[in-house]
Amino acid sequence: MSDQASLPGTAPSTLPATAAETTPDNPWPLQLLSQKLKAHIDRTPSAWVEGQVIELNRRGSNAYLTLRDVDAEVSLPASVWTKVLERQNLPLERGSRVVALLKPEFWMKTGRLNMLVRDIRPVGLGDLLARIERLRQALSAEGLFADSRKKPLPLLPHRIGLITGRDSDAKKDVLRNAALRWPAVEFEIREVAVQGNAAVSQVVRALRELDAHPVVDVIVIARGGGALEDLLPFNSEELIRAVAAAATPVVSAIGHEADRPLLDDVADLRASTPTDAAKRIVPEVSEELAGVRQAREQLRRCIDRLVDREADRLASLRSRPVLASPEGLVTVRAEEIERLLRRSSAAVNSTVVRAADQLEHLKAQVRALSPQKTLDRGYAVVELSGGQAAPTAVAGHAVVRRPADAPAGSPLSIRVAEGRFGATSTGTGSPAADTDELQEGDAHE
Repeated sequence: MSDQASLPGTAPSTLPATAAETTPDNPWPLQLLSQKLKAHIDRTPSAWVEGQVIELNRRGSNAYLTLRDVDAEVSLPASVWTKVLERQNLPLERGSRVVALLKPEFWMKTGRLNMLVRDIRPVGLGDLLARIERLRQALSAEGLFADSRKKPLPLLPHRIGLITGRDSDAKKDVLRNAALRWPAVEFEIREVAVQGNAAVSQVVRALRELDAHPVVDVIVIARGGGALEDLLPFNSEELIRAVAAAATPVVSAIGHEADRPLLDDVADLRASTPTDAAKRIVPEVSEELAGVRQAREQLRRCIDRLVDREADRLASLRSRPVLASPEGLVTVRAEEIERLLRRSSAAVNSTVVRAADQLEHLKAQVRALSPQKTLDRGYAVVELSGGQAAPTAVAGHAVVRRPADAPAGSPLSIRVAEGRFGATSTGTGSPAADTDELQEGDAHE
């Protein structure tokens, strides 16, 4: 049977099928809305949730409690049967951290939503440690704790961001010890809740503010120790990821050696206590001044040694002959140039003399081979005069080389050493006898 048919005095066809179809003229009865809400909520499955018990009232067979989120300002009332509470080994008290199986219920008569606790279990110390260890392993597998991600701290920060509790001893320790080491140190302080439900959100907000601050060079998150339950905000995954994403170096100064929070693993530097953090983020002014004095003294000694060494080198250079008597270098070069000039001049003169002797010798050879020299030795050149043809001609005349070239009666022109005269051929003689005589004459010469 439908919801509309179950309403007395109402025809099923006159009611809208869905809430979106209702109008001012055709509304749903309140009972129908309550029925639909109850049907929808009844289909909602049960869910395990974690929270902290902040209120607990027992009334007969029922008990009423209020659960609050462990990291945020969110609370939820719930009811539980007393028999469920009696199954616990230890009595449930205010402040206990629990996990509960909740099933929502809708009460139609009053229109109230109730969260029914079907089962509830306290979260013990061992459970918390196991949960923290699982989270540690998961974040470590992501690389959030790797040394390569850690940023170095500045030698002398301009301003230090400090996140700590309101008027806490940790704040006083950091400020006092940092000022003792470096009186000029400056702080940008954010006072937040360092335990409880609001701690995570406030610390994360302060961290992001200081990370965006233009002059903050390092951020310190400080708390003066405490029980494991008090340090749970510093094991929050939200806070750990916020520290890993910060661009400014973060120092963890929680001061809890027994149970190391996850903040120590993700921070760029872990300090054992707030006092230790103050000592590690700023240098000791007296030590720095002593270091400056030592550096100055070392620099002075280095300069003195350098000056002495260069003075010795300069004295050594000045004692060298080239600097003691610089004109000596010029004199040596001048003498070398003079010697080269003399050698060059002698070589040129020798070459000229040899060339002149060779020229005279060539001139003598040329003169000895000239026709005039032959004539000077008594020889003569016989030529046919009158334009007669001959096998060989000299200076326009036919040279007589054989007797047959000058038959009897031929006019001749005879050239001797000192001139020329005419003659007439008388005929041929004995060629062999003349040749012998001529050779004998040459031999006598």
